[in-house]
Amino acid sequence: MDTSDCPCGSGRAYEACCGRFHAGRPAPTAVALMRSRYSAFALGLPDYLLATWHPATRPADLDLDQATTWTGLEILGTEAGKAWDQAGTVTFVASFSSPDGDGTMRERSRFTLEGGRWYYVDGAQF
Repeated sequence: MDTSDCPCGSGRAYEACCGRFHAGRPAPTAVALMRSRYSAFALGLPDYLLATWHPATRPADLDLDQATTWTGLEILGTEAGKAWDQAGTVTFVASFSSPDGDGTMRERSRFTLEGGRWYYVDGAQF
């Protein structure tokens, strides 16, 4: 990956943003993990998505839809999820383009901190 803008929309270069988490550094907060997971969807990184999914809710495998292009992320709100918290939620809207047209996915995602790493637990779409 080059120094282009990170897909998560932070305005920072990929390597200085989600790229460091994709390379193995733990995300420091729930929202940082959420942004890095969005970027992983946008970049087609299923191994990262599975590795950051809590083992209790993680699927056996993940088949990403190659025809879907993720086009934007807006964080609507967060609850807890800081470095000193044990859990947190992130509410977001992710925009996409697919052969069926453009759309959005709205979700309130739950995260947990275990062993110094944040994990995605599950999410409720709305």
